Amino acid sequence: MKRALLPAVGLVLALAGCAAPGQLGSAAPAPGTPAPGISARGVGTVGAPPDTLTVVLGVATNAPAAAAALEDNSTRAAALIEVLRGSAVAEEDLRTSGLSISPSYSPDGTVTGYEVTNQVTATLRDLDGAGALIDAAAQAAGDAVRVQQISFSLDDDSDQRAAARADAVRRAEAQIEQMAEAAGVSVGALLSITEIPAEPGPQPFAADAFAAQESAAVPLLPGSQDVSVVVEVVRAVG
Repeated sequence: MKRALLPAVGLVLALAGCAAPGQLGSAAPAPGTPAPGISARGVGTVGAPPDTLTVVLGVATNAPAAAAALEDNSTRAAALIEVLRGSAVAEEDLRTSGLSISPSYSPDGTVTGYEVTNQVTATLRDLDGAGALIDAAAQAAGDAVRVQQISFSLDDDSDQRAAARADAVRRAEAQIEQMAEAAGVSVGALLSITEIPAEPGPQPFAADAFAAQESAAVPLLPGSQDVSVVVEVVRAVG
């Protein structure tokens, strides 16, 4: 049976001076030379059910004239926004995230019309009713609606982040102990602990169009939201 591999970590044994074979570490460090140390990175992850959903709803309209496309778009976008407002979505949770007017061309390069796209980003805090609300907003905009993206998140992840941070430190310390034992050295004083910024992990969903004619609410599965923290711990070699 194959032996499981340990996570990839950094091992730094900065031994100053040159030593003859069999005398590794016997030479005294030169002035200004950093003390020998071992560093390791630990990753702590804590999962929790999300309590917030952010959805980007777009309204795309076409017409031979730009003014007509914009007027149609504004009417549909206003209807969509009113549905969101009528479902107790707070004003601070609604914002226009994109507006564009662009010409459409025929194969020979002639302008055949104009497309107007208006994007509204809404933060929904009632996940149980989010599917029905998205469905109602889509029906208000009709066939022009586009569901650009949805993502789940935690409104306040401070407790989960604190737990993940503590777990990351424990993991890094355990790895240092393992490496020190393998190298035949003892672990000394703590030199530093640094939290490494982690890339966010959104859970997007994109679609070109939304079936507004469906009478059933949009099924949404929030799953679990992971909060991860990466720390680097450096300890001296005793």
